[in-house]
Amino acid sequence: MKKFGLLIAGVIAGCVLLANVGPMIGLVISLVILYYVIKQFMKSASTSGKIVWGLIGLVALAASVANIPSIIGVVAAYVLYIVYKNWNKAKKTTFKEEQEDPFINFEKQWAEIKR
Repeated sequence: MKKFGLLIAGVIAGCVLLANVGPMIGLVISLVILYYVIKQFMKSASTSGKIVWGLIGLVALAASVANIPSIIGVVAAYVLYIVYKNWNKAKKTTFKEEQEDPFINFEKQWAEIKR
């Protein structure tokens, strides 16, 4: 049952990730442009250069804000990573669980009687 739940979560996360690949690429590109514009704005000595870089920066900032919903795609990628990590993880029983589970104790006692 656990594998089925992981499969469903993985499929949903994969679909969400695929749906948000475009906006995620747009967000990365707009943030790179914004970073470059901020660096050029700081280097610019003239007022007209600062105005031009400032306007370009505002456009890049607007593009970045427009792609903020792609954060959902990043979360979906993280969920997909968690599903991948938990797929083959074996369930470990603790000593307390073994003591409380009557079937495990019965199997151990039956094996001792058979010897």
